Amino acid sequence: MSLHPLSTFATLTALAATIALAACSSTSGPELRASKPVIHVSSARTASDVSSCLERMLPSVETTRANGSTELVVGPNAWLVTLTPSGYGSIVKVQKSEGEYSGLPEPELRFDIARCTT
Repeated sequence: MSLHPLSTFATLTALAATIALAACSSTSGPELRASKPVIHVSSARTASDVSSCLERMLPSVETTRANGSTELVVGPNAWLVTLTPSGYGSIVKVQKSEGEYSGLPEPELRFDIARCTT
């Protein structure tokens, strides 16, 4: 079965527009890191325990580890969760992008953070 050239062109154009729109709507990592934290708590649990729990609980998480901290980006750069080890356990800081992300409402994120840090 062969595709008509105009059909293929229309499909490629729609795909390119979707990718461009997605790229425009996401927030960059530095922009997220500069935003004011909406949650800042300490936990007796280690950063790796909290990270493992959040990775199971939250949708579409991308995890990176650098300089002793763990960062979890939730959704299309909608939430940034930074876990830093401390003498007591860990420090959890959550920052939100300026854009709207309907995939994970803030109350649900707060519940998951509370559940994983206690």
